[in-house]
Amino acid sequence: MRRIAAAVTARFLAAGLFAVLSTRTPPARAAASPAAPPIVAAPRIVAAENVYGDVASQLAGAGAQVSSVLSNPNQDPHLFEASPSVARALSRATITISNGAGYDAWMSGLLAASPAAGRHDIVVGDLLGVRPGSNPHLWYDPQTMVVFAGGLTEVLDACEPARAAAHAAARDRFLASLAPVTRRIAEIRRRFGGTSVTATEPVFGLMSNALGLVMRNERFQVAVMNDAEPSTSDVVAFEDDLRSHRVAVLFYNSQAIDNAARRLLGLARTAGIPVVGVTETEPAGLTYQSWMLRELDLAEKALAAAGSGKRPSKEPSIKP
Repeated sequence: MRRIAAAVTARFLAAGLFAVLSTRTPPARAAASPAAPPIVAAPRIVAAENVYGDVASQLAGAGAQVSSVLSNPNQDPHLFEASPSVARALSRATITISNGAGYDAWMSGLLAASPAAGRHDIVVGDLLGVRPGSNPHLWYDPQTMVVFAGGLTEVLDACEPARAAAHAAARDRFLASLAPVTRRIAEIRRRFGGTSVTATEPVFGLMSNALGLVMRNERFQVAVMNDAEPSTSDVVAFEDDLRSHRVAVLFYNSQAIDNAARRLLGLARTAGIPVVGVTETEPAGLTYQSWMLRELDLAEKALAAAGSGKRPSKEPSIKP
């Protein structure tokens, strides 16, 4: 994906008072007036995905205006079509945030068609050095938000230099709030690292790597993600893994379930293999931190159930 980057300096206005000469009194030098503070509007931030909008809200503070284009957890992000209202919002934005890595290619086209002087365009994949063709579900990589927080803080400083200290404090609070997620990942990796799992799509793939899990049937997952038909041999291998219990858990994208996915979920349940539904869009009412903890909790329960031979007591329901 073409890298988009824009950086501008803020403009400041200074006001002063001129000395006034009186005709009735001897000339005197007027006392100097302090310069008026710079007038800087609160940044308008438009994020392609609500997970980045959420984190941007935590970092930018209450004064910032933050909106997200993709925010419905029941919507398949791959089927999204941008509307004219999205283009207008981007043209008025101070900062835009997109995932990149081929995930939200529509953003680059809209940004090119809606130029705005002084706008900062952040592409998270570019910050991480991730190229199209890699797993684009970057928010499931524990390091993504650490890097993103640093990059956005630099841009916020450029937009509001007078609030640099506040931005740094917000960044530090956010990074500290990730500690429970980091600890949970380490604990699950310690208990279940090396366990073989599979998935209908690579949504949870980067997190499964962090957990030390061995992900099988990746060619099948990539084909589904790219809206292509998996090869017959890949389908047969996937089904055989389920029937033969070569995998402990099946992860599936609860936002995009087709007939092929339903068949695999049915096979997993018949074989007594726990299934875990994950989403690409941050659910309403959750922060990034609480979302990740919830997904990790579901994964841990499923892995534990697989080890004990029992199904989780609360299996996520399948959405049509």
